[in-house]
Amino acid sequence: MGYNVDEVEKFLSDARAAYEAQGDPAHIDQDAELDSRSIRRASFSLQKGGYSTAHVDAALERLEDAFSARERARAMHEIGDEKWYTLSRDRAREIVARLERSRGHRFRRVGILTGGYDRGDVDDFCDVIISYFREGAVVTIEDIRGAVFRPKLGGYNEAQVDMVLDAVVDVMLSVR
Repeated sequence: MGYNVDEVEKFLSDARAAYEAQGDPAHIDQDAELDSRSIRRASFSLQKGGYSTAHVDAALERLEDAFSARERARAMHEIGDEKWYTLSRDRAREIVARLERSRGHRFRRVGILTGGYDRGDVDDFCDVIISYFREGAVVTIEDIRGAVFRPKLGGYNEAQVDMVLDAVVDVMLSVR
């Protein structure tokens, strides 16, 4: 099983067109639908004989990095380096404030009969992220992107955890 070939081809074609259009100063669209976040959230259905998921995921990560670098450069040009880094530090502080909540209470829990992420797994990973922000521990964007948590009834709300991990990636990309 692999990613649906037609869906991947269309997404990559759209991404290429968006990237080329964003590179043309006469055609910069601040409301462009395709940006680094939307690339990170891209998903494709599976099909027999489809594209290798590992290879497509790696290509999407490179594409996200390229879009993010361009977005960062544009924002730094518009608001200045100092303001950009101040905004990034403020966002990192918000993330750390959430992650420093007590274990078992960092995210909203789902109902006892609903599947979520194992709270212990997530809390352990949150501690790693906190040490990255507080102590400069070595954590890569790939570590964050590749985080996997066991499913657990009554666990943390998956969407909420994923949104915070996305915010961590955004901050890491913004100061790269």
